[in-house]
Amino acid sequence: MKPHVTMHMLTTIDGRIVTKNWPKDEASRASTIYEDIHRQLKGDAWIVGRTTMAEFAKGEPRPIQATAPYDRKTWKSPSATSGPYAIALDQSGKLHLNADKANGDALVAVLTEKVSDEHLAELQRDGISYIFAGADSIDLTKALEIINTEFGIERLLLEGGGGINGAFLTAGLIDEVSLLLLPVADGTHGPSVFDRDYAPGRSLSLQNVENLGEGLLHLRYKVV
Repeated sequence: MKPHVTMHMLTTIDGRIVTKNWPKDEASRASTIYEDIHRQLKGDAWIVGRTTMAEFAKGEPRPIQATAPYDRKTWKSPSATSGPYAIALDQSGKLHLNADKANGDALVAVLTEKVSDEHLAELQRDGISYIFAGADSIDLTKALEIINTEFGIERLLLEGGGGINGAFLTAGLIDEVSLLLLPVADGTHGPSVFDRDYAPGRSLSLQNVENLGEGLLHLRYKVV
């Protein structure tokens, strides 16, 4: 069984999601509201890609040598007793965080079986739980089933990276969309809400529109 997946994103009217080009006051207010809604959605976990999660890294990578082979099976950190969890997709084992939490939430890495024993040793040293969801590439459906079974995650907030958002949409794994629409036109090239093909296009059913003031809208959709 997979968790209920809500994609929760903050975007400009032209679909951009990187805040550095936005007016600072508007970006700050919208980001605060975004985090408030994140909490109101009451997810058991939130999930992002490797690039997004790398922003939570502490210091430089600290490589470690593996002293024995590691089984390719779920490992749960002794400190990860309950959610909410912060989940990172890291297909090749390139994420070095040096911490067991992101935004105060216990970390879980979604890996493939091709990652090195050294990387698994590093994750265990840092207290980061991990699961395996494929041999060479991540099977998102399998990953969701495992986190539901192993970690009790029933409500998952997808907060990509456009790449991971598009992958979830392509796989038919998004149940609803929570979109904060900022009255700003970014006008630059860069990451957007969806950054990969997800043909054929998916229809959305509008459930609610809330005006949060100063032109900021909160849109809620179901994925048809």
